[in-house]
Formats: sequence, structure tokens, C-alpha cells
Amino acid sequence: MNSESWLRPYVRTYFGRFLLIIVLGSLTLLTASMLMFTSGFLISKAALRPENILMVYVPIVLVRTFGISRAVIHYVERLVSHDAVLRIVSKMRTRLYQILEPQALFISSRFRTGDVLGVLSDDIEYLQDVYLRTVFPTVVALVMYVFTIVALGSFDIQFALVMALYIFVLVAVLPWVSLLITKTKTKLAKQQRGQLYHKLTDAVLGMSDWVISGRPAQFLSTYEADEREVAHIEGQIKSWGRWRQLIGQCVIGLSVVSMVIWAGQQFADQHISATLIAAFVLVVFPIMDAFMPVSEAIEKIPRYQDSLSRLAEISSGERDSVEVSTLTTAEAQALASEGVDLKVEHASFRYSEQSPWSVQDLTLDIPQGKKIAIIGRSGAGKSTLLKLIEGALAPTSGTVQLSGKEAYQIGDQMPHVISVLNQSPHLFDTTVENNIRLGDREAADEDIRRVVQQVKLDQLIESLPLGYKTHMHETGQRFSGGERQRIALARVLLQNTPVVILDEPTVGLDPSTENELVRTMLDTMQGKTLIWVTHHLVAAEHMDEIIFMDNGAIAMRGTHAELMEKSARYRNLYLLDHPEAYVVE
Repeated sequence: MNSESWLRPYVRTYFGRFLLIIVLGSLTLLTASMLMFTSGFLISKAALRPENILMVYVPIVLVRTFGISRAVIHYVERLVSHDAVLRIVSKMRTRLYQILEPQALFISSRFRTGDVLGVLSDDIEYLQDVYLRTVFPTVVALVMYVFTIVALGSFDIQFALVMALYIFVLVAVLPWVSLLITKTKTKLAKQQRGQLYHKLTDAVLGMSDWVISGRPAQFLSTYEADEREVAHIEGQIKSWGRWRQLIGQCVIGLSVVSMVIWAGQQFADQHISATLIAAFVLVVFPIMDAFMPVSEAIEKIPRYQDSLSRLAEISSGERDSVEVSTLTTAEAQALASEGVDLKVEHASFRYSEQSPWSVQDLTLDIPQGKKIAIIGRSGAGKSTLLKLIEGALAPTSGTVQLSGKEAYQIGDQMPHVISVLNQSPHLFDTTVENNIRLGDREAADEDIRRVVQQVKLDQLIESLPLGYKTHMHETGQRFSGGERQRIALARVLLQNTPVVILDEPTVGLDPSTENELVRTMLDTMQGKTLIWVTHHLVAAEHMDEIIFMDNGAIAMRGTHAELMEKSARYRNLYLLDHPEAYVVE
């Protein structure tokens, strides 16, 4: 049903346009056929040396009429079809963005980068071809099939059945055989092309490691080998396409010969005049042009199915609740200004009915201004809990509420309520000023300088030749890791939300830089609710409550002092992170 939703709604929406396209496509072929028919008649009639030009004046006018009509109708048909399809593609891309955008917080954990790139670069384009290269040509071919048999049947029903058999080979037998031959190869080529996307994106992201390890040549050789394999499969598909074209042309040739014999016999039996023999023969060519593309159109179905499957997989994370927020911007701003009470009551979540519970029967009460640390090993459920709080996921059972509002229903207004500083915030290849202004697009220059001063980067930035106009380069590589985190922190401060989630923001920093960043964050976020997710006990003594998660549930909770006193496990973990706290007796 998810895959059908990428096609069926647009058919209903644009049914009138689709019907017009089919009518115009049929008229294009009919005018082309009549052009050849009248041309054949005109040639034959003129060869008889008519006594008066008026004897061929009507065919001359008809040739001109059908010649002009064919070009005009075909142009209008292409204009209407491309207009409709481009409208559909635009809506598909918009819908795809609306699906991906709410999943941005966890899309990297669900899909590989190559899959997303494949969807963006290929799949929507393939679905565009569903209409232009499969649906419209096939329906027009069927219309012309019926029209041709009915028209021939008015002259000779037996010959009409013979021609029906020839055309049936072109519109049914050959497409079916083509589909059987190419289905597996097309699917394999699509899969291997997708794997090339994965490999290439993975290599680009890890380019420096390839170079440092001295193995770029190895990557190039393996990638080129895979590329050759894909090219070989696609070459086999193209080879069959040439054989299919030859078979089709042979059928058309047989149809022409049959038409010559039939027309000659009809003239001999005095059912038609001699001038119509060439007319009937020539009309075969434009009519057969309607049936030749059907095989190519049908053999593309596996490619469409693969694209639809991938889109359906990505859209499986789509929720109606995130499409339209239940809060207006003003209401969200008012909620943020009043402070937020975060309550998680018996919340449970799992990604599918077959998967284990990522969060199970979890209850938290975090009033405005409280600082908590959530600790646990990888896979303990910390990231899933954050997604529930951020509204990226709706709980399978229980509730996650922000001042009485379900978190997942706040939708696109959540940035007014919650901001996030994670371990690798993305810094864009633009100026320092623009990167910070992402926290508040309407912020004045004075506000930007204020938050930069708060994160203690003002002297560094002002010492640069271009100051705040300095470009950060790709992913902010112009600055060190600690400086990048401070710029991201400035962005969060400018966003000025009552709740801030700190998701491992100090990972990868040296101890000195980590301690300085921790002090800066605690100093600049006074009065805000802090939810600090970490693997180790950095700043634990500054938190109001520490929560240990294990297998999606709370295994241990309390203040730093309480846990140091009562829990040997906690003391051991704390001493591992703070060896200076060991007391030598």
C-alpha cells in the first residue's frame, strides 16, 4: 500500500489531464496514419495523370492538413504530458522531503547514505518515466490496437484477425518475453548500482583514511571492477533490446508484405481502387510505430517496482502527526517562554513488532531548570529516548509530554522548545556568522556577537582577517574540534530554547578542552533544562539527577552523592572517569 501511494493518488488528481494526454496521443498517431494514407493515395492518383488538377486538389489539401495537424497535436500532447508529469514529480519531491525531514534526527541510523542518495537521484526520476514511457504509450497503443482492427474489419474481417495477431505479438508476446528476460538482470543491475552508491559515498566520507592507509589504488581497482560488472549486465540488457528491435521490425515487415498481398487481392476483386493499394501499405508504418515502444515500456516495470519498494521503505517512518503541528508558532513560543515540564509516563517503544523493546515502561519527571544525566552502554536505549523527547518518534505505549502536549504532535514547532548539541554538529561551508544564525534566522548582529562572547570565541573570531565573515570550509574544517563545538553551542544559545539536549557533545575532545567546554556549557545554560546523554560521568557532580539505562529501562537513578554512597558500581565507573579521585591509603 505504501508503494501504491506513490502512484495512485496522482492518477486520481490528474485523471482529466491523463485522459487528455491519451486522446492527444491517439490523435497524433491517427493524423500520422492519415497523412501516410492520403500521401499514398495522392502519389498513386498523380501517377495516373489526372485530366484536371482539381482531381488531386482534395488529397493535396488533406496531406497539408494532416501534416500540420500531426506536428501541432504532437507538440500539444508533449506539452500537456510533460506539464502533468513535472507537476507530479514536484509533488513527489516535496513529499519525499516532508518524509525525510522529520526523520533527520535518526535517518542515518535507519538508512545508509547511498540508499538516500539513490532515492533522491534515481527513484523519483524512474517514477517520472512510469507515466511518460510506460503508462501513456501503452494505453495509446491499446487504443490504436482496437481502432486498427475495427477499421480493417470494416473491409475484411479475416484479414483484420490476421493483423490482430501480428499486433498481438508486438503488444503482448514480445513485451512478456522481454520482461521475463530482463527482469532478473534489471533487478541485479539496480542492486549493484545501489551498492556502487554505498561504496562511493563511503569512500568519499573516508577518503583521508584511504589515502593515509596507502590504499587508494586498491579502492579504485575494486570500484572499477564493480563498475565493469554493472556495465556488463546493462550491456546484456541493451543487447537484448537490439534483438527485440530486430524481431519487431521483422513483424512489421511481415505486416507490410501481408498488406501488399491483401490490398492487391482487394483490387483484383474490385473491392478497392488501384490508388488505395499504396495508401493501405504506407499506413502500416505509422500505426506500427505505436506498438513498438510497448516492449521497452513493459520491461521497465521491475525497475519501477524496485524504486517503489525503496520509497515505501523510507516512507514507512512517515507519520501523519508530524505533517501538521497541533501548535502554532505563537503557541510554541508562548510555551517556551513559560518554561517546559517534561513528563515521560510508562513510555515504551520498539521499531517493529518483531524487534525488542528499545525503551520499556520508562517514567521521568523533569521540571523546568532540572539537569539530568542519562548514562548507559551503547544500545541501552538512550538515543531512542532522546528521539521520543524530541518528537521524532511516537511512543508505542505510554506518553511523552511537554507541558501537557504530546511531544510527537508538536512537529515542526519543536525547535522553539528543544535544541540539541550533539557530538558532531554539522557546520556548513559558509561564514561563521551564517552558521551561528542558523539558531535564529532573525537574529541581529549584536545577538550573534553576544552568544559568541558567551562561548568565549569572540577574541579568536575577531582576530581573523574577515572576522565573522570568515568561511568555515566544508564541515567547519577551518577550526579545531573544540572551536567547532563552541560555534555549535553559540547556535544553540541563539536558538534560546527552555530545554537543551546534550548528546555526547565532548566526545573526541582532549581532557583540557573537554573540561573548558563543560564549564562553558554549564555557565551559559543556567535556568535551562539540561538532558545530558553520555557514556561516561563527565560533569556528573553538577547534575541534579543521574539515570542509568540498561535494556531500555532504568537500572539505577539518584544524585551523584547518593549513588557514590550507595552504589559500588557507580563509584567504580566514576573513579574510572576521574582517576585523580582515587585515595591512596
